[in-house]
Amino acid sequence: MNHQNEDQKVIVTVRKSLPAVVSIMISKNVPRVEKKNFFTAIPKKETKKTLVGGGSGFIISPDGMILTNRHVIIDKNAEYIITTSQNTRHSARVLAKDPINDIAILKIEAQNLPTIPIGNSFGLELGQTVIAIGNALAQFQNSISKGIVSGLSRFLVAGAVDEEGPHHLRGLIQTDAAINFGNSGGPLLNLEGEAIGINTAVVFGAQNINFAIPISAAKKDLEEVKKHGKIARPYLGIRYVMLNPEIQAETGAPVNSGAWILPEHLPEDYGVTKKSPAEKAGLKENDIIIEYNGKKIGADGKLDEMIQNSSIGPAIPLTILRGKKELRLKVTLTERD
Repeated sequence: MNHQNEDQKVIVTVRKSLPAVVSIMISKNVPRVEKKNFFTAIPKKETKKTLVGGGSGFIISPDGMILTNRHVIIDKNAEYIITTSQNTRHSARVLAKDPINDIAILKIEAQNLPTIPIGNSFGLELGQTVIAIGNALAQFQNSISKGIVSGLSRFLVAGAVDEEGPHHLRGLIQTDAAINFGNSGGPLLNLEGEAIGINTAVVFGAQNINFAIPISAAKKDLEEVKKHGKIARPYLGIRYVMLNPEIQAETGAPVNSGAWILPEHLPEDYGVTKKSPAEKAGLKENDIIIEYNGKKIGADGKLDEMIQNSSIGPAIPLTILRGKKELRLKVTLTERD
Protein backbone atom coordinates (compact mmCIF):
# COMPACT_ATOMS: atom_id res chain seq x y z
CA MET A 1 0.00 0.00 0.00
CA ASN A 2 1.52 3.34 -1.00
CA HIS A 3 1.41 6.41 1.19
CA GLN A 4 -1.45 8.05 -0.72
CA ASN A 5 -3.60 4.92 -0.63
CA GLU A 6 -3.00 4.50 3.12
CA ASP A 7 -3.94 8.13 3.78
CA GLN A 8 -7.17 7.66 1.86
CA LYS A 9 -7.95 4.47 3.76
CA VAL A 10 -7.37 6.26 7.10
CA ILE A 11 -9.72 9.07 6.03
CA VAL A 12 -12.44 6.61 5.02
CA THR A 13 -12.03 4.62 8.26
CA VAL A 14 -12.23 7.74 10.43
CA ARG A 15 -15.27 9.06 8.58
CA LYS A 16 -17.04 5.71 9.04
CA SER A 17 -16.07 5.31 12.73
CA LEU A 18 -16.55 8.81 14.16
CA PRO A 19 -20.35 8.64 14.54
CA ALA A 20 -20.00 5.69 16.96
CA VAL A 21 -17.36 7.30 19.25
CA VAL A 22 -18.80 9.04 22.32
CA SER A 23 -17.67 11.38 25.05
CA ILE A 24 -18.37 10.43 28.67
CA MET A 25 -18.95 13.38 30.98
CA ILE A 26 -18.60 12.66 34.70
CA SER A 27 -20.52 14.87 37.13
CA LYS A 28 -21.41 14.63 40.82
CA ASN A 29 -22.88 16.66 43.63
CA VAL A 30 -20.16 18.57 45.51
CA PRO A 31 -20.63 20.95 48.46
CA ARG A 32 -21.00 24.62 47.58
CA VAL A 33 -18.45 26.92 49.17
CA GLU A 34 -18.69 30.51 50.29
CA LYS A 35 -15.53 32.51 49.79
CA LYS A 36 -14.76 34.82 52.72
CA ASN A 37 -11.54 36.07 51.19
CA PHE A 38 -8.70 34.87 48.97
CA PHE A 39 -7.46 32.41 51.62
CA THR A 40 -10.72 31.14 53.20
CA ALA A 41 -13.61 29.14 51.77
CA ILE A 42 -16.43 27.83 53.98
CA PRO A 43 -18.37 24.73 52.77
CA LYS A 44 -22.16 25.14 52.66
CA LYS A 45 -24.74 22.43 53.36
CA GLU A 46 -26.25 22.48 49.87
CA THR A 47 -24.52 20.80 46.95
CA LYS A 48 -24.05 21.67 43.31
CA LYS A 49 -23.79 19.25 40.37
CA THR A 50 -20.30 19.78 38.98
CA LEU A 51 -18.39 18.34 36.04
CA VAL A 52 -15.46 16.44 37.56
CA GLY A 53 -13.97 14.53 34.63
CA GLY A 54 -14.42 12.93 31.26
CA GLY A 55 -13.43 10.05 29.06
CA SER A 56 -14.27 8.26 25.85
CA GLY A 57 -16.19 5.22 24.71
CA PHE A 58 -17.62 3.64 21.59
CA ILE A 59 -20.98 2.17 20.65
CA ILE A 60 -20.97 -1.54 19.81
CA SER A 61 -24.69 -2.29 19.41
CA PRO A 62 -27.53 -0.32 17.75
CA ASP A 63 -29.49 -0.38 21.03
CA GLY A 64 -26.81 1.52 22.96
CA MET A 65 -24.18 -0.78 24.48
CA ILE A 66 -20.91 1.10 24.95
CA LEU A 67 -17.39 -0.06 25.73
CA THR A 68 -15.02 2.06 27.82
CA ASN A 69 -12.41 1.70 30.60
CA ARG A 70 -13.45 0.79 34.12
CA HIS A 71 -11.26 3.57 35.54
CA VAL A 72 -13.31 6.13 33.56
CA ILE A 73 -16.49 5.23 35.51
CA ILE A 74 -14.89 4.29 38.85
CA ASP A 75 -16.86 6.75 41.04
CA LYS A 76 -20.02 5.05 42.35
CA ASN A 77 -21.51 8.40 43.34
CA ALA A 78 -21.06 10.08 39.97
CA GLU A 79 -23.48 10.47 37.08
CA TYR A 80 -22.30 9.54 33.59
CA ILE A 81 -23.66 11.43 30.59
CA ILE A 82 -22.93 10.20 27.07
CA THR A 83 -22.57 12.80 24.33
CA THR A 84 -22.60 11.43 20.80
CA SER A 85 -20.85 12.94 17.80
CA GLN A 86 -24.28 14.34 16.82
CA ASN A 87 -24.33 16.17 20.20
CA THR A 88 -27.25 14.19 21.59
CA ARG A 89 -27.02 13.51 25.33
CA HIS A 90 -28.01 10.33 27.17
CA SER A 91 -27.80 9.22 30.78
CA ALA A 92 -25.71 6.02 30.97
CA ARG A 93 -26.31 2.94 33.11
CA VAL A 94 -23.32 0.83 34.14
CA LEU A 95 -24.00 -2.77 33.10
CA ALA A 96 -20.73 -4.33 34.23
CA LYS A 97 -17.16 -3.61 35.34
CA ASP A 98 -14.10 -5.78 34.80
CA PRO A 99 -11.40 -4.66 37.27
CA ILE A 100 -8.87 -7.18 36.01
CA ASN A 101 -8.85 -5.92 32.42
CA ASP A 102 -9.97 -2.31 33.13
CA ILE A 103 -13.09 -2.67 30.98
CA ALA A 104 -16.61 -1.35 31.58
CA ILE A 105 -19.83 -1.87 29.64
CA LEU A 106 -22.40 0.95 29.67
CA LYS A 107 -25.93 1.17 28.27
CA ILE A 108 -27.93 4.12 26.98
CA GLU A 109 -31.60 3.99 25.99
CA ALA A 110 -31.59 4.59 22.25
CA GLN A 111 -32.15 2.73 19.00
CA ASN A 112 -30.63 2.51 15.52
CA LEU A 113 -27.30 3.92 16.68
CA PRO A 114 -24.13 3.78 14.57
CA THR A 115 -21.66 1.14 15.76
CA ILE A 116 -18.01 0.17 15.53
CA PRO A 117 -17.55 -3.52 14.63
CA ILE A 118 -15.45 -5.58 17.03
CA GLY A 119 -12.39 -6.98 15.31
CA ASN A 120 -9.77 -9.47 16.38
CA SER A 121 -6.73 -8.64 18.52
CA PHE A 122 -5.13 -12.01 17.76
CA GLY A 123 -2.75 -12.00 14.82
CA LEU A 124 -1.77 -8.33 15.09
CA GLU A 125 1.55 -7.54 13.45
CA LEU A 126 4.32 -5.21 14.66
CA GLY A 127 4.31 -2.16 12.42
CA GLN A 128 0.62 -2.52 11.56
CA THR A 129 -1.15 0.85 11.15
CA VAL A 130 -3.68 1.72 13.87
CA ILE A 131 -5.94 4.70 14.57
CA ALA A 132 -6.96 6.03 18.00
CA ILE A 133 -10.10 8.14 18.42
CA GLY A 134 -11.20 9.80 21.64
CA ASN A 135 -12.14 12.82 23.68
CA ALA A 136 -8.58 14.12 24.14
CA LEU A 137 -7.94 16.00 27.41
CA ALA A 138 -11.70 15.68 28.09
CA GLN A 139 -12.45 18.66 25.85
CA PHE A 140 -11.26 18.03 22.28
CA GLN A 141 -14.02 15.70 21.09
CA ASN A 142 -13.29 13.30 18.22
CA SER A 143 -9.51 13.74 18.26
CA ILE A 144 -7.76 11.41 15.83
CA SER A 145 -4.22 10.03 16.01
CA LYS A 146 -2.50 7.51 13.78
CA GLY A 147 0.41 5.23 14.57
CA ILE A 148 1.61 1.66 14.46
CA VAL A 149 1.55 -1.39 16.70
CA SER A 150 4.85 -0.93 18.59
CA GLY A 151 4.67 -3.97 20.84
CA LEU A 152 2.46 -6.89 21.85
CA SER A 153 1.65 -8.73 25.09
CA ARG A 154 2.96 -5.90 27.24
CA PHE A 155 2.63 -5.85 31.05
CA LEU A 156 1.84 -2.66 32.95
CA VAL A 157 1.17 -1.76 36.59
CA ALA A 158 -1.46 0.96 36.40
CA GLY A 159 -1.62 3.64 39.05
CA ALA A 160 -3.78 3.40 42.17
CA VAL A 161 -7.02 4.65 40.65
CA ASP A 162 -9.32 3.32 43.39
CA GLU A 163 -9.46 1.64 46.77
CA GLU A 164 -8.12 -1.61 45.30
CA GLY A 165 -4.75 0.00 44.60
CA PRO A 166 -2.54 -0.70 41.58
CA HIS A 167 -3.83 -2.94 38.82
CA HIS A 168 -1.72 -5.39 36.85
CA LEU A 169 -2.72 -5.18 33.20
CA ARG A 170 -1.41 -7.93 30.95
CA GLY A 171 -1.42 -8.66 27.24
CA LEU A 172 -1.55 -4.98 26.29
CA ILE A 173 -1.06 -3.60 22.79
CA GLN A 174 1.67 -0.95 22.71
CA THR A 175 1.23 1.81 20.13
CA ASP A 176 2.79 5.17 19.26
CA ALA A 177 -0.64 6.56 18.29
CA ALA A 178 -1.06 9.49 20.69
CA ILE A 179 -3.30 8.79 23.70
CA ASN A 180 -3.98 11.64 26.13
CA PHE A 181 -6.01 12.08 29.28
CA GLY A 182 -9.62 11.77 28.17
CA ASN A 183 -8.81 9.35 25.34
CA SER A 184 -9.22 6.50 27.82
CA GLY A 185 -11.98 4.19 26.70
CA GLY A 186 -11.89 5.18 23.03
CA PRO A 187 -11.30 2.63 20.27
CA LEU A 188 -8.01 1.58 18.73
CA LEU A 189 -8.92 0.72 15.14
CA ASN A 190 -7.35 -1.19 12.29
CA LEU A 191 -7.62 0.17 8.72
CA GLU A 192 -10.83 -1.81 8.19
CA GLY A 193 -12.49 0.29 10.92
CA GLU A 194 -12.70 -2.61 13.39
CA ALA A 195 -11.95 -2.08 17.09
CA ILE A 196 -8.88 -4.14 17.94
CA GLY A 197 -8.28 -2.47 21.31
CA ILE A 198 -9.54 -0.04 23.96
CA ASN A 199 -7.17 2.85 24.64
CA THR A 200 -6.20 2.78 28.29
CA ALA A 201 -2.84 4.27 29.34
CA VAL A 202 0.07 6.51 28.50
CA VAL A 203 3.53 6.40 30.06
CA PHE A 204 4.22 9.91 31.33
CA GLY A 205 7.74 11.19 30.79
CA ALA A 206 8.18 8.95 27.75
CA GLN A 207 7.48 9.77 24.14
CA ASN A 208 4.99 7.80 22.04
CA ILE A 209 4.56 4.90 24.47
CA ASN A 210 0.85 4.23 24.83
CA PHE A 211 -1.24 1.15 25.54
CA ALA A 212 -4.57 -0.39 24.62
CA ILE A 213 -6.44 -3.36 26.06
CA PRO A 214 -6.86 -6.08 23.41
CA ILE A 215 -10.45 -6.37 22.23
CA SER A 216 -10.38 -10.14 22.93
CA ALA A 217 -10.75 -9.35 26.66
CA ALA A 218 -13.84 -7.25 25.96
CA LYS A 219 -15.35 -10.03 23.81
CA LYS A 220 -15.26 -12.39 26.78
CA ASP A 221 -16.85 -9.75 29.04
CA LEU A 222 -19.62 -9.11 26.50
CA GLU A 223 -20.36 -12.83 26.25
CA GLU A 224 -20.68 -13.06 30.03
CA VAL A 225 -22.96 -10.00 30.23
CA LYS A 226 -25.23 -11.44 27.53
CA LYS A 227 -25.26 -14.85 29.24
CA HIS A 228 -25.34 -13.91 32.96
CA GLY A 229 -26.29 -10.22 32.94
CA LYS A 230 -22.93 -9.45 34.58
CA ILE A 231 -19.21 -10.23 34.41
CA ALA A 232 -18.65 -13.40 36.40
CA ARG A 233 -15.05 -13.76 37.60
CA PRO A 234 -13.76 -17.17 38.79
CA TYR A 235 -12.54 -17.46 42.39
CA LEU A 236 -10.18 -20.00 44.00
CA GLY A 237 -9.46 -18.49 47.43
CA ILE A 238 -5.73 -18.74 48.19
CA ARG A 239 -2.78 -16.48 48.93
CA TYR A 240 0.42 -17.63 47.32
CA VAL A 241 3.94 -16.78 46.22
CA MET A 242 5.12 -17.64 42.71
CA LEU A 243 8.29 -19.65 43.13
CA ASN A 244 11.44 -19.05 41.09
CA PRO A 245 15.11 -20.09 41.56
CA GLU A 246 15.89 -16.98 43.64
CA ILE A 247 13.01 -17.57 46.07
CA GLN A 248 13.92 -21.26 46.27
CA ALA A 249 17.50 -20.33 47.20
CA GLU A 250 16.31 -17.91 49.91
CA THR A 251 13.64 -20.14 51.45
CA GLY A 252 14.77 -23.69 50.78
CA ALA A 253 11.54 -24.51 48.93
CA PRO A 254 11.64 -28.01 47.43
CA VAL A 255 11.01 -26.80 43.85
CA ASN A 256 11.84 -23.67 41.85
CA SER A 257 8.47 -23.16 40.15
CA GLY A 258 4.83 -23.33 41.18
CA ALA A 259 2.38 -21.42 43.40
CA TRP A 260 3.34 -21.78 47.09
CA ILE A 261 0.30 -21.28 49.33
CA LEU A 262 1.26 -19.02 52.26
CA PRO A 263 -0.54 -16.59 54.58
CA GLU A 264 0.65 -13.00 54.87
CA HIS A 265 0.87 -13.38 58.66
CA LEU A 266 -1.66 -10.65 59.30
CA PRO A 267 -4.36 -11.04 61.99
CA GLU A 268 -7.00 -13.53 60.84
CA ASP A 269 -5.16 -14.05 57.56
CA TYR A 270 -5.11 -17.45 55.93
CA GLY A 271 -3.25 -18.98 53.03
CA VAL A 272 -6.47 -20.82 52.18
CA THR A 273 -9.63 -18.76 52.67
CA LYS A 274 -12.31 -20.39 54.83
CA LYS A 275 -15.25 -21.93 52.92
CA SER A 276 -13.54 -21.17 49.60
CA PRO A 277 -13.31 -23.54 46.61
CA ALA A 278 -9.67 -24.13 47.57
CA GLU A 279 -10.59 -25.30 51.08
CA LYS A 280 -13.39 -27.51 49.74
CA ALA A 281 -10.92 -29.08 47.29
CA GLY A 282 -8.57 -29.97 50.17
CA LEU A 283 -5.79 -27.42 49.56
CA LYS A 284 -3.73 -26.50 52.63
CA GLU A 285 -1.14 -23.91 53.61
CA ASN A 286 2.39 -24.81 52.42
CA ASP A 287 1.01 -26.83 49.50
CA ILE A 288 2.71 -25.96 46.21
CA ILE A 289 0.48 -26.07 43.14
CA ILE A 290 2.72 -27.24 40.31
CA GLU A 291 0.11 -27.94 37.63
CA TYR A 292 -3.29 -26.35 36.95
CA ASN A 293 -5.67 -28.02 34.52
CA GLY A 294 -2.78 -29.99 33.04
CA LYS A 295 -0.53 -26.95 32.54
CA LYS A 296 2.73 -26.44 34.42
CA ILE A 297 2.88 -23.31 36.60
CA GLY A 298 6.00 -21.24 36.03
CA ALA A 299 7.36 -18.11 34.37
CA ASP A 300 5.27 -18.75 31.25
CA GLY A 301 2.25 -20.06 33.12
CA LYS A 302 1.01 -17.73 35.85
CA LEU A 303 -1.68 -19.10 38.14
CA ASP A 304 -3.77 -15.91 38.25
CA GLU A 305 -4.03 -15.83 34.46
CA MET A 306 -4.95 -19.52 34.37
CA ILE A 307 -7.72 -18.94 36.93
CA GLN A 308 -9.13 -15.92 35.10
CA ASN A 309 -9.24 -17.89 31.84
CA SER A 310 -11.14 -20.74 33.51
CA SER A 311 -14.87 -21.42 33.52
CA ILE A 312 -17.00 -21.38 36.65
CA GLY A 313 -18.52 -24.77 37.43
CA PRO A 314 -16.49 -27.56 35.80
CA ALA A 315 -14.03 -29.48 38.00
CA ILE A 316 -10.40 -28.51 37.31
CA PRO A 317 -7.55 -30.95 38.07
CA LEU A 318 -4.63 -29.73 40.17
CA THR A 319 -1.26 -31.35 40.82
CA ILE A 320 0.21 -30.27 44.15
CA LEU A 321 3.30 -30.97 46.20
CA ARG A 322 2.62 -31.52 49.90
CA GLY A 323 5.93 -32.05 51.62
CA LYS A 324 7.64 -34.61 49.39
CA LYS A 325 4.40 -36.19 48.20
CA GLU A 326 2.75 -35.33 44.88
CA LEU A 327 -1.06 -35.29 45.07
CA ARG A 328 -3.87 -34.79 42.56
CA LEU A 329 -6.98 -32.84 43.56
CA LYS A 330 -9.96 -31.33 41.76
CA VAL A 331 -11.32 -27.85 42.38
CA THR A 332 -14.59 -26.27 41.28
CA LEU A 333 -14.25 -22.49 40.98
CA THR A 334 -17.08 -20.24 42.11
CA GLU A 335 -17.92 -16.67 41.21
CA ARG A 336 -15.92 -13.90 42.87
CA ASP A 337 -18.11 -11.69 45.08
